[in-house]
Amino acid sequence: MSKHWGDRRDGTYLKKIDSMHTIMPLMYPNRCDNEAFISERIDLTNISAYLEKKNADNPEYAYNLFQIMVTALLKVITLRPKMNRFVANKTMYQHNDVSASFTVKKIFSDDGGEALAQIHAKDDYNIDTVHNEIFRQVSFCRSDKVDSGTSTMNAIQKLPRFILKAVGAAARFLDRHGWMPSSISDGDPYYTSFYITNLGSIQLHSAYHHLTNWGTCSVFVVIGERKKRPFYDDEGNVEMRDSVDLGLTIDERIADGYYYSKTVRLLRKLLENPELLERPLKEEVEY
Repeated sequence: MSKHWGDRRDGTYLKKIDSMHTIMPLMYPNRCDNEAFISERIDLTNISAYLEKKNADNPEYAYNLFQIMVTALLKVITLRPKMNRFVANKTMYQHNDVSASFTVKKIFSDDGGEALAQIHAKDDYNIDTVHNEIFRQVSFCRSDKVDSGTSTMNAIQKLPRFILKAVGAAARFLDRHGWMPSSISDGDPYYTSFYITNLGSIQLHSAYHHLTNWGTCSVFVVIGERKKRPFYDDEGNVEMRDSVDLGLTIDERIADGYYYSKTVRLLRKLLENPELLERPLKEEVEY
């Protein structure tokens, strides 16, 4: 991709957008002041059947709900490009790629450390390639090796307090202008299309999670605890089904409510029909 005036290393300057989305970042410059929260409950009946079929051969690393969610969100953002925008320094940009960030708990204990993981997707990725990439990332994070993001934070932590404050001010300036060195931003989970966390894995409910003014992440997704919940049909009959709640926090400046509504509709379509995730991310879906 050729670079033009106004572009960042990680994003393309959007010159031709409507006046409202040009002015909003000027009036409301902080990402944390422009959060919209969306809550969705997902029936896991079809996903459970799909995973049972997918894991019939008992692979060494089984397919799971988290991989389904990551793949579905990567496909949604690939097909709904406005969801891959971000605002920095009061200016709207389009991410140059589609990526997902998440944190890996090395050991499930109070003192267990965390590591940072990130997937940079390609148009031909599908559930199988995402499954393999997550396996690679998790294996690396749970090894004795240290990811670049954690390594950088460990080095900075050792500096004297007065130098730390100066480093922080300089870092915020570089972040705001898109001049953060790739050696730092490439390992930072907030330089991403979306951040996803699976609170259900630690028995917590889905909940609101704030965005940050740091980085380029405009979408934060929380997966809640998996459990049986009531579902009603058109006649009011109730049935208990395995389900999970999702919480999505979105920077409302990047698109409008109609666009968000269609985006959530596509996400539900993919999660209700997980076999669609076997097709390339770029392949269109009717919904």
